[in-house]
Amino acid sequence: MSTIKDVAKLAGVSIATVSRMINQNGYVSKKTEVRISEAMEELGYEPLIIRRLADHSMPTIALILPDITNPFFSELARAVEDICQQKGYTVFFCNSDNQDFKEKSYLEALRKRKIDGIIYASNYLTQEELHKLQRDNIPVVVLDRSSDNHKCTLIRCNNYDGAQLAVKHLLDTGCRKIAHIYGPQEIVTAQERLNGYEDYVKSFSWYTPSLMAPGHFQLEGGMQAVETLLLRHPDIDGIFAGNDFMAIGALKALHRKGIQIPNDIAVCGFDGVKLAEIIEPELTTVAQPIYEMGETAARTLIEQIGNRDAKPHLEVIEINVSLIIRESTRRECESQ
Repeated sequence: MSTIKDVAKLAGVSIATVSRMINQNGYVSKKTEVRISEAMEELGYEPLIIRRLADHSMPTIALILPDITNPFFSELARAVEDICQQKGYTVFFCNSDNQDFKEKSYLEALRKRKIDGIIYASNYLTQEELHKLQRDNIPVVVLDRSSDNHKCTLIRCNNYDGAQLAVKHLLDTGCRKIAHIYGPQEIVTAQERLNGYEDYVKSFSWYTPSLMAPGHFQLEGGMQAVETLLLRHPDIDGIFAGNDFMAIGALKALHRKGIQIPNDIAVCGFDGVKLAEIIEPELTTVAQPIYEMGETAARTLIEQIGNRDAKPHLEVIEINVSLIIRESTRRECESQ
């Protein structure tokens, strides 16, 4: 069995460099990452924790997440774990750090070790990888993806309508020029939320594409997007952020500038994470029922594990969102 030392030797790097890449706890250049990834694939190297799956005595499922430090995914993970514990399943958490090579490495290792099932909440699942899992009779439930070409169960929220709900609310509070901080456009949820915003506001005379700025679904991205938007449009009085993390970053940046929230600029997020209730001012958000999504995913997957003979087919479970109004938009309405 290959070791991390073998990977380092084949890739021409130190063991410490390989460890940094696997654990994502230090800088590794893109060129070096590719060399290490190719060496791991050539040697069939799997991290120790993956190899231990072969010895599990309880039925085990994997939950693949892009970033467990994001409150949305940590709350989702809790729901999955709660249901699996009730049903006698062990959950193996795989944090991909939004890196496709890491997701592929996890998927290949899980497939080889005959994991009982996978809940996939990350971004890079390809049709080829899905076919491999289905060929090995491993059920898959996917969260927050489009329904194109995937013969599996998809659990998703109505992101487009949710974005329009947020914009309408900001207009109802008296906002006259609303900006949007959007997430990575390779992620379907970010695309749908941007499309919902743009389709709603593009008929207004004040609309221009420069009212949209990227925030990368990160707190720091939300802060930087505010800087960009205020330079372009110092007269904006509303911001819709494509997730709560970016919205919280926007609140932080506005506070540092001495801008009054919501009287000067009202802010609305999307997701409904618990952190939105803790901050000041409390964040208005379009809430996804996060726990319900995780619970539904776990129950659906366990049911499919118990019925492996069923032929894979597309099933879309769409869950409604709701607007939760808090202090970040609660102001007196102005005349339009």
